[in-house]
Amino acid sequence: MNIDQFLELAKKRRSIRQFKPDPVPDEYIHKILEAARWAMSGANGQPWEFIVIRDKEIIQRLYEAGSESEKQTAALETSRTREMQQPWYRNLPDSIPPSRFSPAPAIIAVLGDPRTAQASVLNRLCDRRWVVDENIAACTQIIHLAAAACGLGSQWVTVDRYYEELIKPILGVPPILRIFSLVPVGYPAMEPKKPFRRDLAEIVHYERYDMAKYRPHAAVQEFILKLRGHSKRAYPLKKS
Repeated sequence: MNIDQFLELAKKRRSIRQFKPDPVPDEYIHKILEAARWAMSGANGQPWEFIVIRDKEIIQRLYEAGSESEKQTAALETSRTREMQQPWYRNLPDSIPPSRFSPAPAIIAVLGDPRTAQASVLNRLCDRRWVVDENIAACTQIIHLAAAACGLGSQWVTVDRYYEELIKPILGVPPILRIFSLVPVGYPAMEPKKPFRRDLAEIVHYERYDMAKYRPHAAVQEFILKLRGHSKRAYPLKKS
């Protein structure tokens, strides 16, 4: 693969929130996870473990837990001014996504073991949460790129502490381990719109930070409002 091919793959990756029911071949899942285990990690600590979930009953339970978690998210989100709210929370209750994720034929739960931070140097061990978080983020990104290379869609589902408490018992995850993310994968049942990206010239600096490109608070707020105008996610209307 040359750099242009890699760039096309990076642009091809999309957040997919509607999937066809077609099963994902075992070969694809294996190759995705084989790629993921080659992610970089601090001091090669390799904190990741994966749970591949295909059982429809378990997926349904995760889905229902996601719906419960969304209630808390909505309560917090609607405390913001209306123009700063994510658009799908503005018209309660009909606009609330039915769950934190879209049903898919397979879900990869990405786990992390905080104890692996001990592989790193002591100053990083003192703030070990960030070390493991960074490692798992790198691993999860590779999962999404590998899924795109297989012609599959994927969704990055953030697992906050409340949602984690709901789904740990469902997946039988030991207390010491963390569930960092869920990655539904499958064949896309939607055509995602082209994502908005900032121009490269705005975000690249050479040798030192170019203060001419520094964004004051008002500019960041304007940027967020611009993002809100681009946020038209597609969610399933009912459980499946």
